[in-house]
Amino acid sequence: MRQELMSLPKTLAEDVAKNLVMVAKLLDDEPEQAYQYARVALRLASRVAAVREAAGFASYAVGKYSEALAEFRAARRMTGNSDLWPVMADCERGMGRPERALAMAGEPEVQKLDRAGQVEMRMVAAGARRDMGQADAAVVTLQSPELASHSIQPWTARLRYAYADALLAVGREDEAREWFAKALEADQGGTTDASDRLAELDGVEFVDALDPEEEADDALKPVAEPKVEEAEVEELKVEEATVEQATVEEATVEEATVEEAEADAEPEAVQPAVEEPQSDEEPEDAEDEVVEPETAEDEGQDDDAEDSAEDVEPTAEARSEDQAGLPEKDGDDS
Repeated sequence: MRQELMSLPKTLAEDVAKNLVMVAKLLDDEPEQAYQYARVALRLASRVAAVREAAGFASYAVGKYSEALAEFRAARRMTGNSDLWPVMADCERGMGRPERALAMAGEPEVQKLDRAGQVEMRMVAAGARRDMGQADAAVVTLQSPELASHSIQPWTARLRYAYADALLAVGREDEAREWFAKALEADQGGTTDASDRLAELDGVEFVDALDPEEEADDALKPVAEPKVEEAEVEELKVEEATVEQATVEEATVEEATVEEAEADAEPEAVQPAVEEPQSDEEPEDAEDEVVEPETAEDEGQDDDAEDSAEDVEPTAEARSEDQAGLPEKDGDDS
C-alpha cells in the first residue's frame, strides 16, 4: 500500500493515508463512520487498489453488498490477487444469490488460496447450502481436517461456531452444544457469541442493563418514593413514643407545680354544709306550693356557719404570725 500511495503527490498521499487509517480503526465498532471515511478516500484516489479494497470492506460491513462486490472486483483486477475470492462469494450470498456463491466455491481460484482462505471459502459454501435449504449438506461441507484439528488457529473459533450452528439447524442440539463449547474455548479474541449461544441452550436469559428502550420507558414512569427499612420504621416509632411520653410527663409536672403553688398561696375556705329541710309530704299541685319563710333555727345555722368561717380565717392568720415571730435556729445547737 505504501508503494501505491507513493505514486500520489505528497499532500494527497497523506490525506488518503489518514482516511484509510480511520477506516481500519472504526471498521469493527463504528462501521458507518468507517464507510464515510472510505468514501472520502475513494474520491481522492480511486485508482489505488488498497483504497478500493478498503472501500469494499467498509461497504460489506454496513450491508451494501453490491457496492462491496464492485470494489472487490476492481481491486482484484488491479492486483490479480485471489485473496478476496471468499468475501466476493459471500457478497453474492448477501445479494440473495447463493447458487452463484456455491459455484464460486468450485472455481480454480479456490486452489490458489492459502489455508485460511480455503477454510473461509468452506464456511461461505456451507452458508450458501443453508440458504438453499440444504441444512444436512451444510453440515457435511464443514467437516474437514481443519475442524478435527486440536490446534488453535485464527480461523478455529469461527469454523467450530459455524459447525455448531449447522448442527443446531438440523436438530442435533447436544452435539451443537458441544461444539459451541469448543468454539468458546478457541475464541480468545471474542470474535463469536458462543457464550451467549451456550447460555441460550441452557435456558439462561441475559438482560441488557443499558438498553436505551428500557431506559426511555423507565424515564416515563413515576418516581417511586424511597422505601424505609423496617428497622428504621421501628426506630422512628420508638423515638416518637419517647417524645410523647416525655411531653406528657413534663405537662404533669407543670400541673402539679401549679397546684402546689396555688395551695401555698391561698388557704382553703371551710364552707359549712347546709342541708335543706325536706318535707315528708309532696305538694299536690305546683300552683299550691307555698314558700315558707326561713325559720329562726335556719337563721341560727347560717349565723353559726358565718361565725365558723370567721373563726377559721383568724386562726390561719394567727398561725402564720406565730411562725413569723419564732427565732431562726442555728445550724449547730452546741
